[in-house]
Amino acid sequence: VQLQASGGGLVQAGVSLRLSCAASRRTISNYGMGWFRQAPGKEREFVAAITWSGTATSYADSVKGRFTISRDNSRNRVYLQMNSLKPEDTAVYYCVADRQFRRPVVGGSQLTDGFWGQGTLVTVSS
Repeated sequence: VQLQASGGGLVQAGVSLRLSCAASRRTISNYGMGWFRQAPGKEREFVAAITWSGTATSYADSVKGRFTISRDNSRNRVYLQMNSLKPEDTAVYYCVADRQFRRPVVGGSQLTDGFWGQGTLVTVSS
């Protein structure tokens, strides 16, 4: 599977942004998906995940209540709606696909060795 994230940009604190991840070469409808991010000089961290069916999601504490992950299996896409952005959200955001078929629970630890796409840069100014 190939994953291409898009939708990043330079925004001011407090605004919203929606990232999109388009999958190709394979359908993602039977696989959990997620987002990670890596800020300058910091380690990569888990942001959000969603099960193959879309019935369960998980979030990092730092984004809970502000970010929402969703998926459209008919379009082979996953989204990350980011509201109330903060300067500390500045990072390159990566889309990840799980390797396991229809895993019932998916989170950061399950996605670490998944399929990674190219990232999209989000810069939030204060």
